[in-house]
Amino acid sequence: MCRLASIAILIFISACTNNLQGVNKNLVNQNTSIAAVEFKRGNIVVADIDRALTIYRDILGFSVDRISDPTNESYSYPVFDIPKEATLRFATLSTPTQSRTLAMTEITGIEIQKPTPPHMATNVIRVSDMENVMRKIEALGLKTVREERATTPEGITFIERAFVDYDGHLVVLYELLATTIN
Repeated sequence: MCRLASIAILIFISACTNNLQGVNKNLVNQNTSIAAVEFKRGNIVVADIDRALTIYRDILGFSVDRISDPTNESYSYPVFDIPKEATLRFATLSTPTQSRTLAMTEITGIEIQKPTPPHMATNVIRVSDMENVMRKIEALGLKTVREERATTPEGITFIERAFVDYDGHLVVLYELLATTIN
């Protein structure tokens, strides 16, 4: 009877989580709790969303959820310490398995400085065809970093490459190659 009640509770929680937008349903575990920590999204500041999308959408494969024009009261102004004379646009991007996992804040009307090395942060993105992706990145004339091969402690072999996007953001790409069963 207790097991049946537990199953009923799990079904109820599963049904309820279908109504929670932005909640990763995989985080509901057998104890019916939701993980206390979840990384929702990274945000990059760009000078031109449309130009940035030629990389993130057209080459890396993100889909655009929405592009919007925040108001002058946008939380982005104090968070990024943006002067009020600047104009903002905001985009959220998804992958087939992650909703709104990357955001872009376009800032125009003021000069924004590109990040300079050493790079202080990066987004790490999994791709399925590194050779093709990097050929397209290199065709844009962007700075790239050579390929590196490694194996995780779990026995997963991968390759990684990096590039710097139009706005100076370091992006590390990786592709899973093989799994070794220990």
